Amino acid sequence: MSATWRNWGGNVVAHPRVVTDTSTVEGVVGAVRSAAGRGLRLRVAGTGHSFTPLVATDGVLLRLDGLTGVLVVDRDRMRVRVAAGTPLHRLNPALQALGLALPNLGDIDRQTISGAISTGTHGTGVRLQGIAAAVCGLVLVLADGSLLRCSAEESPEVFEAARVGLGALGVVVEVELQCVPAFRLHARESGESFSAVLEGIHDLADAHDHVDMHWFPHTDRVLLKRNDRVAPGEGPGPLPGWRRRLDDDLLANRLYEGVNRVLTRAPAATARVNRLSARVLGAREYADDSWRVFCSSREVRFVESEYAVPRASVVPVLEELRAWFERSGEPVPFPVEVRFVGADDVWLSTAYERDNAYVAVHQYHRMDPSRLFAAFEAIVAEHEGRPHWGKVHTLGAERLQALYPRFDDYRAVRDRLDPTRLFTNPHVAHLLDA
Repeated sequence: MSATWRNWGGNVVAHPRVVTDTSTVEGVVGAVRSAAGRGLRLRVAGTGHSFTPLVATDGVLLRLDGLTGVLVVDRDRMRVRVAAGTPLHRLNPALQALGLALPNLGDIDRQTISGAISTGTHGTGVRLQGIAAAVCGLVLVLADGSLLRCSAEESPEVFEAARVGLGALGVVVEVELQCVPAFRLHARESGESFSAVLEGIHDLADAHDHVDMHWFPHTDRVLLKRNDRVAPGEGPGPLPGWRRRLDDDLLANRLYEGVNRVLTRAPAATARVNRLSARVLGAREYADDSWRVFCSSREVRFVESEYAVPRASVVPVLEELRAWFERSGEPVPFPVEVRFVGADDVWLSTAYERDNAYVAVHQYHRMDPSRLFAAFEAIVAEHEGRPHWGKVHTLGAERLQALYPRFDDYRAVRDRLDPTRLFTNPHVAHLLDA
């Protein structure tokens, strides 16, 4: 009897024939060779924080939960080699203990490092890049069970393809990361007028190291987060424990879960509740280690669609989205999130050779997201939107080929490394096979 696997958001369910857990590279090699010998497809599961069926398989589901830890530290070059199954919430404090940090992070830390880079997790900051840009080396188990180490100097084409590899080239078992010295962030959060923020949004993004905006649909209110690097001893202290528990546990999670459950039964109240939510999350200011500021607890489950659009398109996209909310009255209790990231050179990165704004829409997991996601996708399609690989979207190979200049180069590497398509599933085929 097949096992059942569900992602964190609950919108993807799979029934793999075999679920394999391993804590060694040799175990990964054995699982790959076994799957190939039995004629089964193989996909790797991290923590399930993707909202697309990237992991779903009816063949072998490989888990790397035991393949964790910092393996090698090069203090002179500030590089670390990390086992692929290491979750970010363990990696970040481990780096801190070494006096190091990743230069940028997303707003959750539940993903494994290999899952985060394979789907293009990005973070925020116009002068910064996504996590995959910090990757300077990888080790993969290929479809024939062999090991391949790649970097900018060694198998460079594989390296360029595999930094955001979608799990379609092989199983990543080791990641080498270029770190920076550990740093602190001065965080300022406040409620603002959405209209006023839109008027100066580009100046705002340029003025701060990291800007993250949460706009509550059906209101003119946003929660604006501005984070800037400060030297040791500068800025205010960390949040008091009681304030963090109040804001991040009670209000943002437990109370918010109850509110969303009520709105599933009374959706007409969404606009009124959003206005209240926008004001309950009040102003706060503090400074702390970078990863403690970047990452927050997300326990209320949702599904998400996120697109990267050229930075110049962010205001038109948000204005069109606001007009759609006004026309449709669609009940959406979760805020729309807006961030900015600089261009990089990673082939399948959403920021490949383009400065981007990232716009993400969310829906509570017990509510129907289909109308919201369809309207959002239609809006960003007019602005060369590139979908986040781990967030809900409908784009296939033909459209993605037009959006990514190195798409065919990636596919050529895939043809060479996995000609029998061991590492595929219907969703991956939809993305990559014309």
